[in-house]
Amino acid sequence: MKVSYYPGCSLHGTAREYDESTRAVAHALGVDLEELPDWNCCGASSAHATDEDLAKGLAGRNLAIAGKQGMDLVVPCAACYSRLKAAEVVPVNAAAGGRDNSPRVISLLDFLASPDLLDAMASLVKRPLNKLKVVSYYGCLLVRPPRTTGALHHEFPETMDRLMVLIGALPFPWSYKTDCCGGSLVLSRKDIVLDLTAKLLKEAAKAGAEAIVVACPLCQSNLDTRQEELARAGAPCHIPVLYFTEMIGLAFSLKDAARWLKRHFVDPTELLASRGLLAR
Repeated sequence: MKVSYYPGCSLHGTAREYDESTRAVAHALGVDLEELPDWNCCGASSAHATDEDLAKGLAGRNLAIAGKQGMDLVVPCAACYSRLKAAEVVPVNAAAGGRDNSPRVISLLDFLASPDLLDAMASLVKRPLNKLKVVSYYGCLLVRPPRTTGALHHEFPETMDRLMVLIGALPFPWSYKTDCCGGSLVLSRKDIVLDLTAKLLKEAAKAGAEAIVVACPLCQSNLDTRQEELARAGAPCHIPVLYFTEMIGLAFSLKDAARWLKRHFVDPTELLASRGLLAR
């Protein structure tokens, strides 16, 4: 299977572990991720707040390139997915350069949860995750707005939860899986982000989670990097925040998994080692 792959800016920088775990998992599943040639920033999250035409043009240019590739476009970052998906549904003339063959824009989560890949994934699980207690956090952009994303269950999605069950983790139900973490407001209104992330961490702990599983670099950064600061205000801390692809890589027993995990602010290795999922 071969698809176009749009990593976006974060996965080439602060979220390298998301990119590397995505590529490793895809390789194990026999999927060829062909990185979109000459891709540009999608504009998240400032372009659409600055200039609507610019925002459409930035995303539209990527779709024009993908259209020439003739393959579906798989997008791991929820913010990038939101912008590219929004451009997918606008008239062709609104996108830079026009698009003769619009590709189908698919989130990485939905792509890996397709029936064929789920069957392959089940056969590759070598080290089930020993009922590791998690909550799945989708954030506000992966499934909303439903008229753009096409999500059938935008208030209470379960795709990531089903993936976690497949690889042996134990996802707990909670009511905050699509609440906003504040996203890029961390640059301009840090106080808002601290309030939102504190609430998410408290509710995850209240649900009984040992870790939070995410599919967005912005969400991961806000939840992972602020815990020490939030702990001084009484919020729970030391809750690892892991990409769902890292979880899959652990279950596949991929050799580079330990390297990805070392890049997190909240070190997950002690928790995972206590469950027999990593060497101490």
